[in-house]
Amino acid sequence: MTDVPFWKRKTLAEMSPAEWESLCDGCGKCCLVVLEDADTGAFHETDVACRLYDPKTRRCTDYARRHARVPDCVRLSAEAVATLKWMPKTCAYRLLADGRDLPDWHPLVSGDRSAVVRAAAAAPADVANERDVPTAELPRRVTGRR
Repeated sequence: MTDVPFWKRKTLAEMSPAEWESLCDGCGKCCLVVLEDADTGAFHETDVACRLYDPKTRRCTDYARRHARVPDCVRLSAEAVATLKWMPKTCAYRLLADGRDLPDWHPLVSGDRSAVVRAAAAAPADVANERDVPTAELPRRVTGRR
């Protein structure tokens, strides 16, 4: 049984904090501003990222204090994953919550943190910082990716 990876033998709720954190593939897509169409409920990714996001590393610059510094930063939990319909389709948390497996390029499967970029599953490196983009301009920043 120990040869079976933890994500195949545990539910999201059963995972240790370290296991939970390791599920993040580092794509950075959850740090992008996503707009919801009020009429259709469709979600649209923009080329604008959270003010704490570093597009070069695809990491939060203050992960430990992100919720204090960015009050609307999502608090991801096993319970919340099922309700967060805007999460990227390739997100490990979403995949596992939906009963699917991790893709071959996921770092836990491939052993390579840069595989997510090579698989074109990561946020682009040329995103704008939300501090530099007026809210009224966000609809014009929709990328068509999702």
